[in-house]
Amino acid sequence: MRLQISEDHTHLLRDGKHFFWLADTCWSAFTNISDAEWIEYLDIRAGQGFNVLQINALPQWDRCGTLQGWQPFSLIDGMRYDFSVIQPDYFRHAQEMCQAAVDRGFTLALVVMWCNYVPDTWASKIYGGNIIPEERVEPVVRTICESFNQFEPVYIVSGDTEFDSEASIDRYRLVTDLVEQYAPHSLKAYHIKGRYDGLPQEFGERADLYFYQSGHNAAAQAMCHTLAEHFAGRNPRHPVINSEPCYEQMGYSHKAYGRFRRPEVRSALWNSLLAGASAGITYGAHGVWNWRKPGMPKNPIAGEGFLQALPHEMALQFPGAADYAFAKNFFEEHGITALQPCQEILSQYGDLIRAARTEREVLLYMPTSAPLTLHGSRQGYTASALDLESQRVMPLTLDAAENSALLEMAPVSVSI
Repeated sequence: MRLQISEDHTHLLRDGKHFFWLADTCWSAFTNISDAEWIEYLDIRAGQGFNVLQINALPQWDRCGTLQGWQPFSLIDGMRYDFSVIQPDYFRHAQEMCQAAVDRGFTLALVVMWCNYVPDTWASKIYGGNIIPEERVEPVVRTICESFNQFEPVYIVSGDTEFDSEASIDRYRLVTDLVEQYAPHSLKAYHIKGRYDGLPQEFGERADLYFYQSGHNAAAQAMCHTLAEHFAGRNPRHPVINSEPCYEQMGYSHKAYGRFRRPEVRSALWNSLLAGASAGITYGAHGVWNWRKPGMPKNPIAGEGFLQALPHEMALQFPGAADYAFAKNFFEEHGITALQPCQEILSQYGDLIRAARTEREVLLYMPTSAPLTLHGSRQGYTASALDLESQRVMPLTLDAAENSALLEMAPVSVSI
């Protein structure tokens, strides 16, 4: 059943019940994954509790090499497309993959046009050989919508893009018009580039969800909460989701040395949810989104030059996926539909700890154990500590005074 927006525009609903968006990025599914691999992948992610798959409807430009051979358009020279010749077999096969996903309970979130297909974006400036001519945009978007509407997807109008030129804005305005024409009942969002808040107001008004990307720059991980705060404060109000936090085992962008490991990925999760992006979260495993298989030819488009991905079989076993599934279960078990950030209660470490409240509880995310003083009376409150590493819950000492409260040391995360 198609997702809906809650009346207060803070979260999603499915069959009238709260739906916590727990997505996996599998951008290159339609081109790189064999039928047997796809079923195995779906069963693994469904078993872990994921309920959304973010997929690029057209080939992911920086995917890993593959011998699968699925192409949506005729190839001219091995890399460039003839957009006037649409290949129906590609879309029929993608439909079969979508049906298998929907049969297992997944909602699909399909990117209509990644930024490399659009003029004057950062990606099309790197490789401009596959910019879709304006006269071919309508048949491409129509084919995508007519192929996938039956699965009631969320359409992600843009992929990894900025809106810093009239050419890119004009093109995405056209794509939005066409999605609204050919999929008038579908929810829409815009996937924007990392560390970016420049979604034009006109697209904010036409979106149903705010997506942002805190991304893969190790020096800019504060964007998990600063971008959440930005989009949660925008008008009109929409549910907010970090649709691309740092991927587990992804190399740091700009060719910096290092990889994001489980603690950093978990930190991105909670810093997003508690800062205003509480409608859900997206996970990514380096090796799954681009589907790396050893021995395959290299993709000549290198993207940002990340460290090489691990094979998808290994990437599917990364432990961080369990942390993201735990967050979904935590929200559901505690009946949390939305969180209101409340950083003002922190008397210390305000840039390093996240605080948010529901009507009944205050949640704190602490990446490192430390005693903590809170502003305001907490008399009558009880406290417990949840160690996110072991998922063990322990009682916690709360020394409440008239206008403040002292929490004793907690292992990782505290819920009051």
